Amino acid sequence: MIAAITLTACGDSSPPKHPFDVAPYVHKGHVVTCDAFKTQANAQAVLRADALDPNGLDRDGDGIACPNLPEPTDKKPVHRDFMTDKDGAPIIAPLKSPSA
Repeated sequence: MIAAITLTACGDSSPPKHPFDVAPYVHKGHVVTCDAFKTQANAQAVLRADALDPNGLDRDGDGIACPNLPEPTDKKPVHRDFMTDKDGAPIIAPLKSPSA
């Protein structure tokens, strides 16, 4: 019985899942910065919930929110299939060429 418990405890190497309520941060415009989060994983959860990133949590557009925040972390990038301007804000409409 002790061995089974030990094997179960060692068998899952993924980070522990913790509930984090993203509702106060998504679809409300710019309401927070990275400083509002205790961990990188919490900031990443908000980016996952709203990949348009109105809060500017992924300033360099690499899909990782607030990379300098402490653990626990979630470094699996969020797919963002749009371009960003130099400040990291999404460019939703394609830019027209000067000849158009």
